[in-house]
Amino acid sequence: MSKSRRDQHSSLSDQLSQLVYSTDQGRINPEPAAESLPEGDGIVRLRRESKGRKGKGVTLIDGLLVDTETRKKIAKQLKQRCGVGGAVKGSIIEIQGDQRESIKQWLTEQGYRVKLAGG
Repeated sequence: MSKSRRDQHSSLSDQLSQLVYSTDQGRINPEPAAESLPEGDGIVRLRRESKGRKGKGVTLIDGLLVDTETRKKIAKQLKQRCGVGGAVKGSIIEIQGDQRESIKQWLTEQGYRVKLAGG
């Protein structure tokens, strides 16, 4: 195979190997959109929710005006502090169980204004 033919073959295989569609995410954009910080009033709200979770309660943390990487780091620290699991979904951090008091204390120590929201 000649060199130019090998170059064409490799570029064609590179093009064909790129993910175009995923059932998990839908159509894949070639370039990610620029991330913007969530808007809010600067108050972090903690609420407990169990709806749609088969009765298992989670603590939702909303209103952190930080980027995605910082949000993930905060979630990791909170999960370690509380000894439970959790997830980051969009601009909301979910921590398993009713951990509002522990989370409020930690966030207050970090300099955030925190309110307990909901019942």
